[in-house]
Amino acid sequence: MSANMTIDAATVKDLRDRTGCGMMDCKKALEGAGGDIEVAITNLRKQGMKAAEKKSAREIKEGLVTSYLHHNGRLGVLLSLGCETDFVSRGDDFQELARSLGMHIAAARPEWVAREDVPEDALAAEREVYLAQVADKPDEIQEKILTGKLDKFFAEKCLLEQPFVMDDSRTVQDVIKETIGKLGENITVADFSRFEVGAGR
Repeated sequence: MSANMTIDAATVKDLRDRTGCGMMDCKKALEGAGGDIEVAITNLRKQGMKAAEKKSAREIKEGLVTSYLHHNGRLGVLLSLGCETDFVSRGDDFQELARSLGMHIAAARPEWVAREDVPEDALAAEREVYLAQVADKPDEIQEKILTGKLDKFFAEKCLLEQPFVMDDSRTVQDVIKETIGKLGENITVADFSRFEVGAGR
């Protein structure tokens, strides 16, 4: 982009509407992207991810418990989502994230929040099945296949690693990190429960 190229206000507003970022951040992102709004969106997402990494150790003191009830009344979710301040927990962006996560949980049926939450006996049972499937392979190949199969298992069963149902190019963790970058506070999923008539969690 040439130094004297100007970004019109309508484009800045469009980017702000699509990302929720501040006007100055949107203007800088558009300037850095040569006026290309899609490139600017990608760059703003990356900045949000970096900001989220820095905030991940900060203490969670506030948040909310929210519910999602499917239209047929046969499926519901309770979700506890944490943040740092009451101000953020009452904001539209945080509450929209909570609603989106509730809908995701209803549709994607995760069993645990993160891979660290998978009980050791469940993990051992999966390993046993996978090892039996690759028993005829050399040891080093077995380990690679086992790692790949376990990663796939975590991506299917653990909320944070699942592809987000509203945009499967991102994981749930990516979506949370983008909101962290946008709001400037650490956000974590404390717990969830999924209820369905005739089924368990």
